[in-house]
Amino acid sequence: MEEHYRSIIEQIGENPEREGLLKTPERVAKAMKFLTHGYDINPDEIIRQAIFHEDYSEMVIVKHIEVYSMCEHHMLPFFGKAHIAYIPDGKIVGLSKIPRVVDAYARRLQVQERLTLEIRDCIQRTLEPKGVAVVIECCHMCMQMRGVQKQNSVTTTSAFTGLFLDNDATRREFVNLVQAKLY
Repeated sequence: MEEHYRSIIEQIGENPEREGLLKTPERVAKAMKFLTHGYDINPDEIIRQAIFHEDYSEMVIVKHIEVYSMCEHHMLPFFGKAHIAYIPDGKIVGLSKIPRVVDAYARRLQVQERLTLEIRDCIQRTLEPKGVAVVIECCHMCMQMRGVQKQNSVTTTSAFTGLFLDNDATRREFVNLVQAKLY
């Protein structure tokens, strides 16, 4: 990968032998491996290793989860927040596992729409709750640094299953709790 980045530096008209660029191909290769390490993670296994049987059957929300990903169309970052809820059906998951699932999918070349669905489907498939809700809000550098160059644009995606899909009151409760400042 380093040699490819060295070639890219040359192709944009820079000298890869210049002092400030000598180690850049190595640093960029390491950064890219970190930014895409989600390919080495099994998100289903993250959930499965922390499932607990509980009678709790009300909404569980983890909100304001930081999202950092790379747009697969331009390989530029997009970042923001994910808000995730589920309604248990006899099983709960360790709360830290939900942000770990977000990271496992976000640390891949992505589009926000697919990221939203992958998170929803993983939680639904592994935990089998009565419903899952996922809302993601992100700023995309491919829209802010290039192309349309709209600095204040934010993209919001959502995906629901079960009670969040079928019951307007449940969906409204989720949206209200995500918007609320409770602490």
